[in-house]
Amino acid sequence: MWLAVAVGAAVGAPCRYLLDTWLTSRFGRWLPWGTVTVNLIGSALLGMLAGTALVRPVNAAVSALLGVGFCGAFTTASTLAWETVALAEDGWPARAVANLALSLVAGLGLSAAGFALALVW
Repeated sequence: MWLAVAVGAAVGAPCRYLLDTWLTSRFGRWLPWGTVTVNLIGSALLGMLAGTALVRPVNAAVSALLGVGFCGAFTTASTLAWETVALAEDGWPARAVANLALSLVAGLGLSAAGFALALVW
C-alpha cells in the first residue's frame, strides 16, 4: 500500500508544481491561481473517488494511489493558508478573503459535483 501512496505522490507533487508555475506565469499573482486550481481539481477528483467507492468496489491500492498519494501531494492546504495570510499582510485583505472564499466554496461545490457525477456515471 505504501508503494501506491509513494507513486501517487511522486506524480501529484510535480503536477502541482508545473501547473502552479504555468498558471502564475500566465495570470500573475493577483490571486494565487495555481494553488486555487490544484485544490479545486483535487476536490473534484476526491469527490469522484468517494462517489465511485460508494456505488462500486474500489481497490484499496487504487484508493491509496489516487486519493492519498496523488491528491494528497497535488492539493495543498498549507499553501492556501500561507498565501491567504501573505495577501492580507501585503495589504490586500479583500484578495485574501476572495482567495479563501473561492477555494472553500468552489472546493466544496466541486467535491459534491464530483461525488454526484460518480453516482450517475
